[in-house]
Amino acid sequence: MTVTNRFVDEVGTGHLSRAAATIYRWMVLAAFLALCGAPTVLAWVALGLTEGASPVLYVAALLAVAPALSAALFGQRAWAEEPDLRPARPLWRGLVRNAKDVLVWWAPVLAAAAVLVVNVLAGDAAPGGAILRPIAVVLLVVLLLWAGHLLVVTSYFAFRTRDAMRIAAAEFFTQWRTTLGFASLMFVAATVVTLASEAVLLLCAWAFALVLRVISRPVETDVKSRFTR
Repeated sequence: MTVTNRFVDEVGTGHLSRAAATIYRWMVLAAFLALCGAPTVLAWVALGLTEGASPVLYVAALLAVAPALSAALFGQRAWAEEPDLRPARPLWRGLVRNAKDVLVWWAPVLAAAAVLVVNVLAGDAAPGGAILRPIAVVLLVVLLLWAGHLLVVTSYFAFRTRDAMRIAAAEFFTQWRTTLGFASLMFVAATVVTLASEAVLLLCAWAFALVLRVISRPVETDVKSRFTR
């Protein structure tokens, strides 16, 4: 019996039962991302209560974010390929499989982002700050958008890190619609944090992960056709 047939036997062919299975997957995804993102939110809350907390610490607290999102992408693809009623398994499998490859580039990205954030926030304290600040903002946005493409590449494929970085740079331009989609997600996330709180963003992380999966599919397809056999 194939996985798909077993899924049909477990869930049934009715629209209501399939909708319930889909909602169950979303609930599992929400719980998974809430668990993985809780340390970041707790760290931000603690830093907010600390007078004079360095912005570098806020950036460093994001270390667990990329591996969690990578696992969410990996899990959603696994759900489509091998649907069953154990949706948590591919999420944890994706976390274990991808965490090391993601952290290899995510940690340096955060280090570079921390430097740029300091330049943005403290630009007036240095000579030529009026010029350096907008440059730092642009570099920070480009860095994060490139990291979005790199997240997709390392979530679905097993390239060497330097090759994945080059591919992500190429996809940044060739898949410009996806790049704009990443920018939109970043804007919405920043807006949620500004108008509400980090906790609200954490509760909505599952929805962001679903949208991320949709807008990143062209990148996955293009990388598979151009860079794999």
